[in-house]
Amino acid sequence: MGDPEFQVSGGAGGTGARYEDIGVLAAHSDDLARDLAGASVQGHGVLVDPDLLASAVLNPDGFAKIEAGLLSALDGPDGLSALSLGFGERAIALRTVVASYQAVDEAQARAIDTLRWAAGYGLGGALQTGVLAPGLALPLVAPIGVAGAVFGDDVDWEQLLTEHPGIVDNLVGLGPGLISSLPGTPMVADVPGAADLLGQLYEDGTHQTVERGVDDSHDSMRFPPRDFADLIDGLDWRNREANAGQPDQIDVRVITNPDGSRAYVVDIPGTKEWNHPFQGDSPYLHDTGTNIHVLGGDTTTRQHAIADALRMAGATTDDPVMLVGHSQGGMVAAQAAHDTSTGAFPYNVTHVVTAGSPIGAVDVPPNVQVLSLENGHDLVPHLDARDNPDQANRTTVTFDSQLGSVGANHNTREAYLPAAQALDRSSDPSVQAYRDSAGAFLGGESVESKVYELNRIH
Repeated sequence: MGDPEFQVSGGAGGTGARYEDIGVLAAHSDDLARDLAGASVQGHGVLVDPDLLASAVLNPDGFAKIEAGLLSALDGPDGLSALSLGFGERAIALRTVVASYQAVDEAQARAIDTLRWAAGYGLGGALQTGVLAPGLALPLVAPIGVAGAVFGDDVDWEQLLTEHPGIVDNLVGLGPGLISSLPGTPMVADVPGAADLLGQLYEDGTHQTVERGVDDSHDSMRFPPRDFADLIDGLDWRNREANAGQPDQIDVRVITNPDGSRAYVVDIPGTKEWNHPFQGDSPYLHDTGTNIHVLGGDTTTRQHAIADALRMAGATTDDPVMLVGHSQGGMVAAQAAHDTSTGAFPYNVTHVVTAGSPIGAVDVPPNVQVLSLENGHDLVPHLDARDNPDQANRTTVTFDSQLGSVGANHNTREAYLPAAQALDRSSDPSVQAYRDSAGAFLGGESVESKVYELNRIH
């Protein structure tokens, strides 16, 4: 099987980066306009210099030529004043272009969200009254209806959804409107708001972090990572092989670089406990409740436990930290990166790598570089009904790996590790820029991998 095809958005080669470049060009134009205006003011001062005016008596012709030359250089069509005005106008035009494009992008996103919300609200009303509001929910759920009508009982729903995961975006996007339509429930505007409301059904509790020693049982734990494949291989080992179920365990790979400095890679597995809110409180932090809380933008107990593990591993607030997460693990990683700006995660997170994680709604600080791997046939990245933003610090790599089932398409070993191996051969500028920026984590001399068990206590 050949390498999967990649679609790369965002990052150093993305539209957001080009917008930033235009912004820098506008700032330089402003600076140049000010410098030229200052030089023009000084030049006009020369025109009325007393010594120059006095020379007019002795050499009228020479004085006139000097004055004419200065006036032309200062106020002529190509003079300093005109150039200053031109660069100032260019700065305004550049900023206007960027603002216009960004406004259009934001308006389109809001329009899609509004349509989905209205469809959900209409669907909720239909469920309560028995009358479907025409034209609302139908366009968004039509693919499911058409498939059912055409194939009847023979439709392969798993195949349908994995081939067309955008259906999941629409179904999830219906949720806020649907919830808002129910009697006695508050109005919720978006998916994070709906998740925040549902999160009230799950008690997040407090955390307990227990060190379980050093793991040297796998190459990814014994040798420092060199590339994307090594990073995902380590995540896969912790996520699937070393601890496929309970308890919740992470590892902190403590990397010592040739200059003696240290960097920390934290591997955060995905959900393993699929509990409903009426089962009672789960002792495990990688559960459904954490999914809902982090989707709502909450600082979760699992995040606090990871911070505790970093402290126990010896990380200081200055040491560079990379958070690598699968599914829920990537969601927690992105939220922790966001929380570095609020102080709720007191570590120097410089890099995040996610595999199959819905993090489009998370506002990541511009100083944190994010690489998101998304299988185009994986449903999980669609659970926030939001595309990842195209920003200079956020690179999203989408690849096609249809393995025939929801589970396989989301699997770290079957879907995401081969993609990471192929990505190491990519020459895409955004991918290369991310790789170059991650030198503190990919050029280590040695590594010690410490394992931590994360528990919830009530």
